[in-house]
Amino acid sequence: MNKENRFIGKKVPRKDAADLVRGKAQFIDDLKIPGMLHAKILRSPHAHARIKKIDTTRAKELPGVEAVLTYEDTPVWRAGLPSHIGVLSNTVRYVGDAAALVAAVSDVVAREALELIEVEYEILPAVYDVLEALEEDAPQLYEQFPGNRFPLACPWMGPESLQGIFMGDVAKGFAESDIIAEGSCSYENLPNPLPLEPPGVIACWEGPEDLTVWASAQSPYFLKITLHYAMGRINVRSIASHCGGSFGTKVLLWQLAFYAAALAQATRQPVKMYYTKTEHFAAYTLRLGSRFRGKVGIKKDGRVMAVEGDWLINTGYCSDAAQGMVAVGCGELQLMVRCLNWEIKPQLVCTNRNASKMVRGYGGQELEAAFIPVLNMALEKGNIDPLDFFRENFVKPGDGYYWRDGNWWVSRGIDYGKAMDRGAEVFGWKEKWKGWLRPTAVDGSLRIGVGIGVHGNADVGEDVSEAYVRLEPDSTVVIHSCLSEHGTGQRSSLCKMVAEVLKLPIERISVAPPDSLVNPYEFGPVGSRGTYAIGSAVIRAAEDARRRLLERSATVLNVSADDLDTEDGMIFIKGKGGGKSGKKIRWKDGLGFDRTCLGHGYFEPDFSISNFLMVFVEVGVDTKTGKIDLRRVVAATDVGKIIDSQSLKNQLHGCLGSAGLDSAIFEESVFDPKLGRFLNPNMLDYKWRTFMELPQFDTVILETPMDTHSFQSVGVGEIVNAPTPPAVLMAVSNAIGVRLADYPLTPDKILRALGKA
Repeated sequence: MNKENRFIGKKVPRKDAADLVRGKAQFIDDLKIPGMLHAKILRSPHAHARIKKIDTTRAKELPGVEAVLTYEDTPVWRAGLPSHIGVLSNTVRYVGDAAALVAAVSDVVAREALELIEVEYEILPAVYDVLEALEEDAPQLYEQFPGNRFPLACPWMGPESLQGIFMGDVAKGFAESDIIAEGSCSYENLPNPLPLEPPGVIACWEGPEDLTVWASAQSPYFLKITLHYAMGRINVRSIASHCGGSFGTKVLLWQLAFYAAALAQATRQPVKMYYTKTEHFAAYTLRLGSRFRGKVGIKKDGRVMAVEGDWLINTGYCSDAAQGMVAVGCGELQLMVRCLNWEIKPQLVCTNRNASKMVRGYGGQELEAAFIPVLNMALEKGNIDPLDFFRENFVKPGDGYYWRDGNWWVSRGIDYGKAMDRGAEVFGWKEKWKGWLRPTAVDGSLRIGVGIGVHGNADVGEDVSEAYVRLEPDSTVVIHSCLSEHGTGQRSSLCKMVAEVLKLPIERISVAPPDSLVNPYEFGPVGSRGTYAIGSAVIRAAEDARRRLLERSATVLNVSADDLDTEDGMIFIKGKGGGKSGKKIRWKDGLGFDRTCLGHGYFEPDFSISNFLMVFVEVGVDTKTGKIDLRRVVAATDVGKIIDSQSLKNQLHGCLGSAGLDSAIFEESVFDPKLGRFLNPNMLDYKWRTFMELPQFDTVILETPMDTHSFQSVGVGEIVNAPTPPAVLMAVSNAIGVRLADYPLTPDKILRALGKA
């Protein structure tokens, strides 16, 4: 845009700000549907067992109970990838798996009914470790997946979805390497993203084949599509409430919808399934467990000649997104490491714990957190500064890579070297970096260390978006995009874009409720795609609506549409230099008081541009106690053009939460393999960083125009977690002078590494 923007890059109150602070925003637990029942789940105390007998008689007789369902009387709906999970089964596969469902007039009655259900289990052998699950005599979770291996294909990403990285001649690459490092690292401590609001769904059958679902969904239209196919091609209307945080975990809510819909079908009443915080902790989805063993070959100048390795992935008892996470993770690794010779072999393994599904970082965080420490061994041998290495190796314009669809893409993005250098300057990297396994400073028992991480994602242009923009005669505008608000302010950012295109006060722009009945298809705000993919569709819809408005108005003013422009709800004939002439009319004069004007916008997937983030961290380690303090974080990026500065900074600060940076230090769902269950499913025992413990946090945000849409920007929200765990691991290793390769870095591990425990 040649002239100064009115709203893009400016501080503008969020559209939902007043409702949020006044308590008027409707979250799923605020919704009350007439006749609504409350659902509860009887959960298995065993990690692996067969239900021999289940008696629900007493529960059904309890006053207020409307339905009790077991595997014997639930519908035949199936989901997962490939399809392998029904509503209920006669086999439970993790502690917390559903054995029976109850619907009652109140939450209290439903809980009482659970205690009246009697179950006789045949306990089966369980397996929790990926290597043990792959052994020939390991307990088998599913007959259809022998060897406990899930297939790697992800059909919804394309018929040739990426199932590893295989290219070039790895043997030749290692033969040409000056330095070869080999090792392993695991990132499988199962940090819990845990958004503030637990997941919830309300289901109501409007007819035998017509289901309406209200959900705390990040992607309501994608939920509609998932349920449509999983439930036998029924008609699904999906409506999103305000979503109290997601971090990716509320994209695929089909399992909760299964439970609520089955009970709603049995009772012929609306049913709400809303998890407690304990269920959210112990029975909902987590990040993938990731274990990498391999080797890296490099030249003395830092060029990577060959990479090979085995990537073992623990997805728990179920998979519905892990295949996609494998594909994206393998693509993202290529953005970070420029290399011609690859052999990365993933294996997706099911075990007897709760499922790992979509989480912010989506595959790349899991792979890179385990891979980068092995890469660092090669850099250490070559005494190569990691900043210099990443600056040289991060994808450049013209570089190619295989992306998640299995196709070869050539980058048409920008060079992020300037952002890296600026971040290093703000952090003081040159002064603080003393070399591998060397502390920046020593003060008694305190050791200071620094580290960096880098990440990017070409999913900024993933999947299809569609939008309508409707112009009203009174010069107000409605955006029709099935985009839910999940805390990032994305709906407000769309309003800013449309206001800019139509030159209207932003107060006149609104967004239709996220309801699949009134909005076109929208994949959802995942993978940082909101700014480029969703934004492109909405901008094009606004431009189309503007064109139609001017074409209609041209007949009134008896001029060509090219001679017209609009601003602040007025249509005018352009004067010399593009300015306003004396003649102008209102929108309703051009449209007519009884007409609206509808514009349509569409976005097709484009994986030729990636986003970028480099994070610099400084830690202090007390060698007497093993305690780690995060002292400072600098996050550096380039977004093309800032749409909303405050939302962007909030996104960058989000690397401290949602199973991000602190998963390297203390965040951990502690799993006991003897009991097969988590030991800390509560807000007291699960370790969090409080506001009193926040480090100094600085952001470096550059604006280099990108070839995306009118505002030349990309989003970065999804990627801010991914580079942080290995950056912290590097910093702590440098501080204490010992190479570490396991997360989280709890005090006992630090003391053991120092030979003090």
